[in-house]
Amino acid sequence: MARYNDLVVFQKAYDLALWLHPVVGRFPKNQRFVLGEQIENEMINILTEMIEANKESGMKRGEKLKQISIDLDKLMVLFRMAKDLKFINIKRYGFFAEKTVEIGNLLGGWQKTLI
Repeated sequence: MARYNDLVVFQKAYDLALWLHPVVGRFPKNQRFVLGEQIENEMINILTEMIEANKESGMKRGEKLKQISIDLDKLMVLFRMAKDLKFINIKRYGFFAEKTVEIGNLLGGWQKTLI
């Protein structure tokens, strides 16, 4: 079993989390602790669930990977809302969308290894 920090999908998600932190810090003050906190918490949940999924096997791993996929979708909706509320510009949203699609594709590949 590979260590979690050797997983490409984990590293991509970790890099996105590092990128997200200062972006969320630029949200309007009244939203930093509402929408911004939800975005950061969802990203941290994805990272911790990847660590847990790497430790599991069989059906439990599959369930964990499904939950990560759901959480990634939630994160994308929250970040889209930040764009629509004009807390971030379209360029940052585009970068985020590109990275989340990449993570989603890697996650799908991980799920296929269980079949």
